[in-house]
Amino acid sequence: MSGRTFYNADIAVALKYDGKNAPKVTAKGEGFTAQQILAIAEKHDIPLQNQPELARILAQVPLGDEIPEQLYVAVAEVIAFAYLIAGKTPDL
Repeated sequence: MSGRTFYNADIAVALKYDGKNAPKVTAKGEGFTAQQILAIAEKHDIPLQNQPELARILAQVPLGDEIPEQLYVAVAEVIAFAYLIAGKTPDL
């Protein structure tokens, strides 16, 4: 399983991906809550992605829901780029 946290200055959205289903929104918040989400992600070495527009869109997805199909490509591209930069390959 892997996770990813998208954020901008005011919003943070955490996703969890099990490799089989679409990523799910596992945490989201604004202001102080967003800062707590970022701190927890950093503590657990969960990659952070500063993607303001994507964070705003993902914040509209209900907590616990899979991301909508329309966002698959955008999220996959960001995750793939992060893996490439880190020199890692996704768990298969």
